[in-house]
Amino acid sequence: MRVHILDDWFDTLRGLPSFAKLDGHEVTVWTDHVEDIDRLAKRLADAEAMVLFRERTQVTRALLERLPNLRLISQRGVYPHVDVTACTDHGVAFCSKIPSGGAPNHAAAELTWALILAGMRDLPGQMASVKAGRWQSGAGKTLKGRRLGLYGYGRIARLVAGYARAFGMEVTWWASEDGRARAQAEGEVTAQSRQAFFAESDVVSLHLRLKPVTRGIITAQDLTAMQPDALLVNTSRAGLIAPGALLQALNAGRPGKAAIDVFDTEPLIDPTDPLLSHPNLIATPHIGFVTEDEFDLQFADIYDQVNAFARGAPIHVINPEVAG
Repeated sequence: MRVHILDDWFDTLRGLPSFAKLDGHEVTVWTDHVEDIDRLAKRLADAEAMVLFRERTQVTRALLERLPNLRLISQRGVYPHVDVTACTDHGVAFCSKIPSGGAPNHAAAELTWALILAGMRDLPGQMASVKAGRWQSGAGKTLKGRRLGLYGYGRIARLVAGYARAFGMEVTWWASEDGRARAQAEGEVTAQSRQAFFAESDVVSLHLRLKPVTRGIITAQDLTAMQPDALLVNTSRAGLIAPGALLQALNAGRPGKAAIDVFDTEPLIDPTDPLLSHPNLIATPHIGFVTEDEFDLQFADIYDQVNAFARGAPIHVINPEVAG
């Protein structure tokens, strides 16, 4: 099959062991990001299979109408960026393995912990200060004895909880009613109320999937309940926070600082963006999953879907009425 891989910005995938799974296919790897639909349709004109790099490209009905040769879209994880109905209408099979059980995403958990350390010890500020010849720039906060609030009782959050306990932090949880029940059944401590969760945590870290029910679930009221010296961490999805609420909260000084890996617009390359340029924001460019190990794991599943489709036995099909 003629396979096009989108948005491999640093041309990483060709150097990983899993890429050998595409041997026998005609593979094109695109290392830039294109949003203009005319340019995107032109470069994908002969594609029979399209491999998506997470949610970097939106797959719309308007794009699919311009791709008459396309038979398969292969990716991994949730798919708010894909118009599945349009895929079905255009006879395009959409395959996406949704991880359930098994190993958590260690890369995302590790970055979460790095951001917690960076925020509590102001590592970016200290680094900038010493390189500018000013030596220290202030005093940070010790993690031991402080409270980490984890919103969402999932696999990544449970990994982060383990890191926190190794550092001597107290861990408390908030989640859906079902999530809180599971946490309590497993001996975890949940906050007495949503307001108490935000108000009494020194650090709040978000660990939810972005779905219609969770979009905007973190409100301005939640954030302003946090203490002026508290830290908010988000390595999940920007859409979990109500539009504009984080910038509003930082401007109001509650919480005092945020450390985030995700933005409403990605890639965000405007250094004057009010949120990105905020003095109380620590930011990384959506690298929670960006490790060679995690890429190799995830794309092995994606390539398996391509090969299964090519053999006439597709797997992880979201719209089976097309592939069946």
